[in-house]
Amino acid sequence: MRVLNKYMLHDYLVIFFMTLLIFTFVMCVGAVIKAIDLVARGVSVWIILRAFTYNIPYILTFSIPMSAMTTVLLLFGRLSLDGEITAMRASGLSMWQIISPIIFVSILLSGFCVYLNISLAPNAHFARRQALVNLGVEDPISLLEEGRFVRDFPGFMIYVGKKDKNEVTDVVVYETGPEGITRSVRARSGALSMPQPQLMMIDLYDVRIDQPDTSYPDDPSRTRTIHAQHYPVPLDFSQLFRQGEISKTKSSMTLRELTQSIRNVRDLYPHLAERELRQTRMGYLVEANERLALSLSCFAFTLLGIPLGMKSRRRESSFGVGISLGVVFIFYFFIIIADALVRHPHLHPDIIVWFPVLAGEALGFYLIRTHD
Repeated sequence: MRVLNKYMLHDYLVIFFMTLLIFTFVMCVGAVIKAIDLVARGVSVWIILRAFTYNIPYILTFSIPMSAMTTVLLLFGRLSLDGEITAMRASGLSMWQIISPIIFVSILLSGFCVYLNISLAPNAHFARRQALVNLGVEDPISLLEEGRFVRDFPGFMIYVGKKDKNEVTDVVVYETGPEGITRSVRARSGALSMPQPQLMMIDLYDVRIDQPDTSYPDDPSRTRTIHAQHYPVPLDFSQLFRQGEISKTKSSMTLRELTQSIRNVRDLYPHLAERELRQTRMGYLVEANERLALSLSCFAFTLLGIPLGMKSRRRESSFGVGISLGVVFIFYFFIIIADALVRHPHLHPDIIVWFPVLAGEALGFYLIRTHD
């Protein structure tokens, strides 16, 4: 049995690291292209390599689960095609005994991915963004993250519901002063532009402006409402880039920071209405659950991939990669749905991200039992 476990682990690890290398390289192509552009602009190669290295942990959070799925598909497809599974069963071994070393490795991978997703990757992601801001080469438009109130710009707190390149929809802008919100602006749509290198303009359309009475700021009945077709909001980046300081986005927060934000959302955003607070809190909840679900997907993908590999009876890598990408697409489809439903907290999008993980584990257990 020890010889068999060693044989299975050796083949698994060889295939896993090969697929991990391939998937990680493919996902790094975009970063490589951006690095070449920065070199052409005269940025130090050493600084670019450091920023590129910071990006690798974030990429690994996606490439490791994909590699785990592809590896078991290829390994058990080959073992089944060559009749090795049948030979092992004929020697008196159960399916659970055969796959136990692979299951053990998948649990270790899930544990590593938990650490990767809750601490290492977000810290590296923030370090990369901070390094690019210090260089003044970070795309300013990228600071406006969907579904989150951004407070990086002095005097403004900005929320963007959806962003498609330079087009934004469902925009809320709070102009703030020493005593709190001085004006709130809501718009159905808007367009982002950079008329000057360190000045971004948000041209808002179909706008409603609510301006409290300065003498009675807490009396909503005295608030003056103005409707306008167009309202420009200028954002000056010169001070932001000079200080080199940016706030953490949800992607850059560790799990502890996300948990603190969930608990203290009212303290972080004291001027938001109750509905907006619920949406903001749900955004943090969805992010935290997505990371944990993504980490545990290594175990779920392994359970599901083992019987699928035996049924496919293929040794071709292209076939295994195709099935793997299909399964992973379904998983990420639920993540996309959860992100789209953040603005509807009553639908519990934080639970939706767990559906493919639990379904994959249940289906995997069932299919393995049918082979036992």
